[in-house]
This record gives sequence, C-alpha cells and structure tokens, in this order.
Amino acid sequence: MSVREECGVFGVMAREPADVAGITYYGLYALQHRGQESCGIVVNDDGVFCSHKDLGLINEVFTEDVLSRLPEGSMAVGHVRYGTTGGTSRRNCQPIEVNHQKGRMALAHNGNLSNAAELRNELELSGAIFHTTSDTETIAYIVTRERLKAPSIEDALSAAMESFDGAYSLILMSPQKLICARDPYGFRPLCYGVTEDGMYVAASESCALAAVGARLVRDVEPGEILVFGKNGIVSRREHCGRQKKRLCVFEYIYFARPDSVIDGKSVHAARVRAGRILAQKHPVEADVVIGVPDTGLDAALGFSRESGIPYGIGLIKNKYIGRTFISPGQHARTDQVRIKLSVIEESVKGKRVVLIDDSIVRGTTSGRIVRLLREAGAKEIHMRISSPPFLNPCYYGTDIDSKEHLIACRYPVEKIAEIIGADTLGYVPAGALPELAESCNYCSACFDGSYPTAVPKDTRKERFEQKLSERQGIKAT
Repeated sequence: MSVREECGVFGVMAREPADVAGITYYGLYALQHRGQESCGIVVNDDGVFCSHKDLGLINEVFTEDVLSRLPEGSMAVGHVRYGTTGGTSRRNCQPIEVNHQKGRMALAHNGNLSNAAELRNELELSGAIFHTTSDTETIAYIVTRERLKAPSIEDALSAAMESFDGAYSLILMSPQKLICARDPYGFRPLCYGVTEDGMYVAASESCALAAVGARLVRDVEPGEILVFGKNGIVSRREHCGRQKKRLCVFEYIYFARPDSVIDGKSVHAARVRAGRILAQKHPVEADVVIGVPDTGLDAALGFSRESGIPYGIGLIKNKYIGRTFISPGQHARTDQVRIKLSVIEESVKGKRVVLIDDSIVRGTTSGRIVRLLREAGAKEIHMRISSPPFLNPCYYGTDIDSKEHLIACRYPVEKIAEIIGADTLGYVPAGALPELAESCNYCSACFDGSYPTAVPKDTRKERFEQKLSERQGIKAT
C-alpha cells in the first residue's frame, strides 16, 4: 500500500474565446500524479457549459476525438481525482456541475472536509438528495444554498465557508467568473499565474502553470477567495488570518512534483534537505545510495551529498503502468512491484546499499523492493525514509484511514526493519520537519497526532459509499 492524495484542480480564464479545453488538458496532464482514478473538464462557452468526465487517465479519457467535441470558450475548470472519501465510480467524477435558480456552477475540489458527514446529514434531513458519495457534492450544495440568497457567487462562497471545516482548495466556475478559494488553514496548495497573452490560470501546483506557459504570480493565501472576472482580479480576505497556517508537510515529501514551488518553497530542495537530514541522523557505511522512483530520488541525492557515499541509479520504474494495469487475481497483485520496478544489477550486486523511499505504510511494498535488491545481489540494505513514521490517520485528504493499517503503530523500528528484510532502518525525525519545510507552518498530524481541527466522529473514508449501499440493500465492499 502506498500513500495517495486526493485530487488536482485546474482552471483557466481567457480574454477571448479560446481552446480552453486543450489548455486544461495539458494542465491536468501535469497534475496527473495527484489523481489517476478519474478526470473531467467543463468548458464555459458564453454561459453554456459543456463537459466530459470519466474514469481513467487524462490521455485515456480525453482522446483527440473527445477534445475536438469540446467547444472553444472563455473559461474552463478541470479535475483529476484519487478519492479518499467516496468510491470509485463515474458518479464521483469531477468537476461537479449544478443548475440552480440563479444560473450554473461547476466546482472542482482538492482536500477533505473533516465535518463532511455532519454537513451531509444536516442537508439530507432538510430534503437534499445526493447523487455522489463524495464530500465535494456537500460543498456544492451549501454554496448553491447560499447563492439563492446572496447577491453574487463570491458572496455565496464566502458565506458557505463559514460551514466548512477541514481541507478544501476549490476552483469554481460560474457563467461570468472563475473563482479560487483555499481553506483558512491552507492544508492543500493552490496558486495562480498569467500567460503572455493575458489568460489567468489557477492550479494545485505551479508545475501545471509551467505546462501551459503561464508565469506563477503567487499562491492563494489560506482563507483567501480570488475572483477572476472581466474587470481583473478581486481578492476577498475576510477568512484570512482566522487560523494558523497548516500546509500538509507531506506535499513536500511526496505529493507534489519536484519541479513545483509551494508557498514559495521548492519541493525538490525540500526533498534534498530530507536526504541530508537522514544522512546526519542515521549515518551508515555503504557503497551506493539509490532512491525509489520517483519521490525517493531527490532525497537520495541529498543523502549522497551529505554522506559522501556515491549516488547511483539502482531501480528503474516502468512509466507505462498506471491505473489501467489489471491484475487477474490476488496472486498477480503480489508481483506488481516486480512489474513496476526493475533493478539495475550492476549498481547493487555485491554492494552495501542505502535505499531511500518517502514512506512506509503497511510495509508490504517496502519488503518487496528490498527482496528485489537481495535477489540482484545486494550485500547489505540500509533503508532510510524521508518522513517520520505514520502513526495517525489523516482527515484532510491523504489516504491514511486507520491506525490498524499502519505498521509503525504495531512494531518498533528494529522489528519493522526485520519484517521488510532490511539490515537497518531510519526515519526523518518528526522534530526535524521544520528544517525540511523551512517553516513551522505545516500540518504533521499523521506523524504526531496534533490535529488542527476537531477529529470527526465518523472517520471511515468510505462512509458515504457505505451509507448509499445500505439504502440500496447492497453490501459495501
């Protein structure tokens, strides 16, 4: 089991009708690492919304034929999804579209509301009917409810934010406006930029801006609402400063692409620092340092630089395996690591190897990687992890749902090393995270249990899916 993050969002607003679907396609392609289950694009053609959404990767869902059928427009919003709340089905594809008395709205969301179950129950008791099992629909319902009595969509969103608790980076499209909003803690990243011809572009990460030729202007501030309209940009800051900033530190360790800059900090540089910290805290005599592709490579480079042990390429990732890789059964699933990764025997045979990875969740994947290196002739394997041990579930958009699935909750470090077959094991200490992130303004609850918000009473990731299944007389799986 590997850690996965929920979503990536993208939006674009042009001065004149343009191929905004094509631009969004390339932006989402750059954000594909944030979600591989489903994707969608909604185009605004002079107030008329045209959309396409489905399960699959960007290049699978948006073929040349599909893109040719999406019209030119002044705006578009897009989404890639890996769902941590709600199941994998077409009904959970985003962006979510809503028709209401005052117009239309399309909404893309990254994050998890920690009070989603409470809000959904309240809405259902008032007569709301839900079509998805995602907490994003809850957000859409509340924004729509506020819009029916508010003078503008941005006023409605501001009022709705009073009800939300937890993580949400939103891109919302109305017939006339493109709007970004980030929760007051700033759990998930969101930024915007401008192209040379004056298009406004917003995205979860700066790498998506670069992919479409946009210059990064800045990050959306925690609690800020940015309104892109015909008259330029308006910043609403009534929710700013209400909470201490709590960007998820795992964005720097794993989620984000290394070429992204989040809140002014280079992701690549943060991972290199993690490797340096590992070399300082857990030194070892070895012949070569290798990283697990892709997120372990930068930390491996940092470990090598700090320790003086040569950096090597020891593992190669099959870049053509995505969510479409089908396992014919449980036996085949046990060999997925072997299919996804292969060892360069010359780099490790007869050598003492330092193996760098970003995390250990259950330990099964780590054990299989260690076994591959043993089979290739590695003499010793010293595993180093560029994050602290996972000890707590996450309620803000990371797929860490219960302590019972976390190996670090059941065994000490020495025993985990034995279980995965490594000679030694070392983690980045939780106390070193401020050095890694160059800040104390981060959330590290999955490591230390210090939650910025109230812990929800119903903590099951599949709670909405199970509820729907029970009503339909279907056993949740």
